[in-house]
Amino acid sequence: MAKYEFSVSVEPRYLPDQSQPEHALYGFAYTVTVHNTGEVAAQLIARHWIIRDGEGREEQVKGLGVVGEQPLLQPGEGFQYTSGCRLRTPAGTMEGSYFCVAEDGARFDAPIPRFVLDADGPDVRTRVLH
Repeated sequence: MAKYEFSVSVEPRYLPDQSQPEHALYGFAYTVTVHNTGEVAAQLIARHWIIRDGEGREEQVKGLGVVGEQPLLQPGEGFQYTSGCRLRTPAGTMEGSYFCVAEDGARFDAPIPRFVLDADGPDVRTRVLH
C-alpha cells in the first residue's frame, strides 16, 4: 500500500433533459467517488479537469476543492459527489487529477482516469477507460 494515495472512480451519464442537440449542446453528469487508499490522512485541495469534445476541442478547468468542499479523508474513508458539464458534440472524454496534501505535509496528485461521455451510448456508466 502506498503511503499517499487516493483512488478515483467515475460514473458518467447523459442528461437529455439538460441537452439541446439542435443547438449542439449536450449535458452530462458524473458521479465521482474518491477513496483514501493510502496510509496517511489527506485532504483534497484542488481539481484539474481536461475536457475534450468529439471534435478535439479541449477545455481545462482548475479550481479549489470539489462542489465547494475540500474533504479530509482518513485512510479507508471515501467521499462522493456529483457534478456536470456540457459539450458541443454528443461524445467526448474527461480526465484529470486532484491535488492533495497529507496530514504530515506531503503533497501528491491523485489521477482521475479518462472516461467517456456519450449521448448515444446504451449505458455510459459502463464505459470508463483506464
